[in-house]
Amino acid sequence: MRARNEVLQRKRALTPLLVSVLFVCLLFVYYGSFFRPRLQRASGGHENGIDDAAMGRYSRKLGSNGEEEDEDQNKGLPIISDEDVKDGNAEDETRLVNEDFFAGEISESIPKSFPVCDSRLSELIPCLDRNLIYQLKLKLNLGVMEHYERHCPPPERRFNCLIPPPPGYKVPIRWPASRDEVWKVNIPHTHLAEEKSDQNWMVVNEDKINFPGGGTHFHYGADKYIAALAKMLKFPHESLNNNGKIRTVLDVGCGVASFGAYLLPLDIVAMSLAPNDVHQNQIQFALERGIPATLGVLGTMRLPYPSRSFEFAHCSRCRIDWLQRDGILLLELDRLLKPGGYFAYSSPEAYMKDEEDLQIWNAMSNLVKRMCWKIASKRDQTVIWVKPLTNSCYLKRAPDTKPPLCSPNDDPDSVWQVPMKACITPYTDQMHHAKGSGLVPWPKRLTTPPPRLEDLNVGEEEFKKDTAVWHQRVKYYLEQMKPKIGNDAFRNIMDLRANLGGFAAALIDKDVWVMNVVPVNASNTLKVIYDRGLMGTVHDWCESFSTYPRTYDLLHAWTLFSDIYEKGCSVEDLLLEMDRILRPTGFVIIRDKPSMIKYITNYLPVLKWDSWKLIVNSESDPLSSDDETILFAQKQLWIPDESQ
Repeated sequence: MRARNEVLQRKRALTPLLVSVLFVCLLFVYYGSFFRPRLQRASGGHENGIDDAAMGRYSRKLGSNGEEEDEDQNKGLPIISDEDVKDGNAEDETRLVNEDFFAGEISESIPKSFPVCDSRLSELIPCLDRNLIYQLKLKLNLGVMEHYERHCPPPERRFNCLIPPPPGYKVPIRWPASRDEVWKVNIPHTHLAEEKSDQNWMVVNEDKINFPGGGTHFHYGADKYIAALAKMLKFPHESLNNNGKIRTVLDVGCGVASFGAYLLPLDIVAMSLAPNDVHQNQIQFALERGIPATLGVLGTMRLPYPSRSFEFAHCSRCRIDWLQRDGILLLELDRLLKPGGYFAYSSPEAYMKDEEDLQIWNAMSNLVKRMCWKIASKRDQTVIWVKPLTNSCYLKRAPDTKPPLCSPNDDPDSVWQVPMKACITPYTDQMHHAKGSGLVPWPKRLTTPPPRLEDLNVGEEEFKKDTAVWHQRVKYYLEQMKPKIGNDAFRNIMDLRANLGGFAAALIDKDVWVMNVVPVNASNTLKVIYDRGLMGTVHDWCESFSTYPRTYDLLHAWTLFSDIYEKGCSVEDLLLEMDRILRPTGFVIIRDKPSMIKYITNYLPVLKWDSWKLIVNSESDPLSSDDETILFAQKQLWIPDESQ
């Protein structure tokens, strides 16, 4: 009996030990490594209408154009549980990964694969996801378009997975042919063709979607409409660029951006802006066509552009109530227009004679008069207002006139998540006395130091040096990539840390356009970028960018990853975001510290950025404070494996 009891006691003692060992083994198998970066699952499991059962399919293996892979490479990673995320284990794990990176112990920190998102997330825009708004039960004012503004998921609700292309995805048609046609399979949405069939927005033609150049207000072609605007303003040669004096345009409620497309031959670049509203995918079509465009809305927050960015603003049947909230939306346009800038407004209120339209027209005319705008021209269905060149009219207004002038303490160039203000932004003393922006016509303005350099404490010689350095850098980039690219390899390019816009300026002779992104924690150089005749936006790279997946051919990041790490944000999250917006077969150029490049290089197979890669040491130049290494990589055209 005693021996039997001893046996039982030994069994009881061994049982917890065996359970503990088994638990540790399961953990090791589950994570692959203790230090593997977090891959979080959205708690609740219903984002974008996908239930918990569908979440299990996120860990499908990646395909790779039929190329063979190791068996381990094809196995999807499990998703960390909600309990792990709530306990903070995932955040601790990410921090350990980054610490390992700086210690040089990186081999065990890289996952063997990232899970693939469900196919229903192929068009996911994380910070413009209406399903997220419903799930978080955000109380938003629909009347002022808050539901179309940015609302980013908290870390525990992020989809940390690779966004798959739609079934049958093809390499996009190259520019300039893409202006007029795209593959239907890449954006399989034809409702706009049906809804706008009488307005020539787009036409479905077998396996392609064609764009005749029409719009709600210009059924017979944007080119004819643009020429009519120039004729109304009596510009030389009936060209809207006005001998290079008009270069940057804001097109509000742009549709599929045909207005912006037909400005390009005139050496005019337009920021085509529209929300992800009932006309879903309009901006996606614009970017697929190779036309500068972005998602955004005139709602409650300032648009992410500094004051005095545009020479011309345009709204054609854009369905915006300009009179709401004391004219705050029109005052936002006023903030963005340069001295002497124009606003072309094509809408029924400008020409209809019924009582309702007349009331709107009279109220709008009264508002712009108090804003010191004047009618430059009015014909048929279109009116063009012009903004004053100086502060003189503002100073002559009667006391207590509304809208008031903005407070001297208000920074009109502070725009990231800053509420709009119902006030007039006066000019600086320099602009007031210069009676304008002081900019030379295009194309000379690209390389001529603009007056607002003084705001940044940047001298003319420093500006010229920056321009020269980037010219040499871009020349070197293209030489290194020459074996892999043709003349039409790029159209849509993004510079993720643009500084003064030197990278984009060096590409001006190429048939490309560049979205210059200035990080929110960097010096506010975006005003200089616009003064050079380029375009861009402000953004926080700890969050997702406001664009559709697969919209850029080339991403350039200069020391951005080091900045992100210093800010305490995830390097892995930024890599996944870059992958989301990069087109299949697209390229990345990452220039950073050698240790950071070494770390990122280990992720190339995981991200499927290993179709081609090249790592070179950069030569020292006046812009490099430390040694830098340059990574070139190309993304595969991979297809999700539906079998898992």
